[in-house]
Amino acid sequence: MNKEILVIDDNPDIRFLICNILKENNYNIRSAANYDQAVLEINKKIPDLAIIDIKLDKTDKDGIDLLKLINKKNNSVPVIMISGHATVPIALESIRLGAYEFIEKGASFSADKLLNYVNRALEAASLKAERELIENKLFHSFDLIGKSPSISKIRKTIEKLSSTESRVLVSGPTGSGKELVARKIHKYSIRKDKPFIVINAASLKENTYEKELFGQEFDDGTISFGALDKADKGTLLIDEIAEIPILTQANILRVLIDQKFTRVNGKKSINVNIRIISSTSKNMNEEVSSGRFREDLFHRLNVVPIETSSLAERTEDIPLLIEYFKKKISEINGVQEIEIDTNNDKLYTYNWPGNVRELRNLIERVTILSTNESKDNIGKMITDILSTKSYKENDLYAKTTFSSPLKEAREQFEKEYLIIQLKKNHGNISKTADFIGMERSALHRKLKLLGIKGIN
Repeated sequence: MNKEILVIDDNPDIRFLICNILKENNYNIRSAANYDQAVLEINKKIPDLAIIDIKLDKTDKDGIDLLKLINKKNNSVPVIMISGHATVPIALESIRLGAYEFIEKGASFSADKLLNYVNRALEAASLKAERELIENKLFHSFDLIGKSPSISKIRKTIEKLSSTESRVLVSGPTGSGKELVARKIHKYSIRKDKPFIVINAASLKENTYEKELFGQEFDDGTISFGALDKADKGTLLIDEIAEIPILTQANILRVLIDQKFTRVNGKKSINVNIRIISSTSKNMNEEVSSGRFREDLFHRLNVVPIETSSLAERTEDIPLLIEYFKKKISEINGVQEIEIDTNNDKLYTYNWPGNVRELRNLIERVTILSTNESKDNIGKMITDILSTKSYKENDLYAKTTFSSPLKEAREQFEKEYLIIQLKKNHGNISKTADFIGMERSALHRKLKLLGIKGIN
């Protein structure tokens, strides 16, 4: 289906010219000759793209007001502003308010230039919609699952943060759900209807940090907007903050202090209103001590610290996570939900280096590969996959065990065995004692002897 474009201009010659250019290129066109007509057309149906003249017939309303109206209804719709006599501040203001591009009427105006901007704007909107769809599947539709103390604590912290604007530093191992926590903080904040922008510091090249964060201005007047521009009035997540170079850290600190920044090659300061959430898989105290991270910036980012635990530290959540993921993955991929035996010992002995992300990927892999398979066959597949992955770890464990005296090896095995059984039974001593065929009082003594403390 051809894209629909709404052209709003009170100059009939300009309106006719733009509409004809777009019609010749197979776009469906609607038009409005004044402010009131434009409001009627916008309320009737949101177009795929709008081209709006800044100066219209009303003295108290203009194209900027129409831009705000479209953004309020659907901020994913690209808007191109045009004008023959707008000032530079008005042009910049329209860009800051979300316009995709600003075009001047006059000698520099051309059909090729217009079509170039229109095609780029529609392509960018399509890519954004596709990305948001993927993000919705990966994050917005997922919840923080588990009953472990660490997950319960995170939920309570997010609830407390809902009425504040405090900066947050989320730390934890890779794949433990740091970005999900950040998205939940944004979702329950007063900024929930504003942008949530993610910049992954670990994936940027050394010479691009400043451009990606602050944007860049070019000699021809065009602007490449950075993460700070895009996140204005919303939330910016700086993932793997410890990877930011020390010189760029100073500029980030200045943004936190002044709430303004200057683009690369820019001359004017840009005011912003942003909540910054940071995440890291590194020990930030060590990064500060070693001089790799500024102490003053660390303290400004670490107002509310949140720590995500590794999956190996909260194995009691594994059954809940499996049930949740297999249902979600079935919905997302449109396939049958599979049966998984959550009592499979391998799920609790495996170290899960990729944490919750690895578990989710495992469930997705097994779901896709085991259509119409029995529960036993699915269990065998999971065991085989995890056994292959943890071969080196198990080999090291075996070498350590067999190089120890019999008494130490037996104690080591008993300790590992009892920890696993306790985790499977969520720390319930009575259930564990029944399963392993041991008196409850005897199990208590054994746990005390082996130095095993309460497991939830």
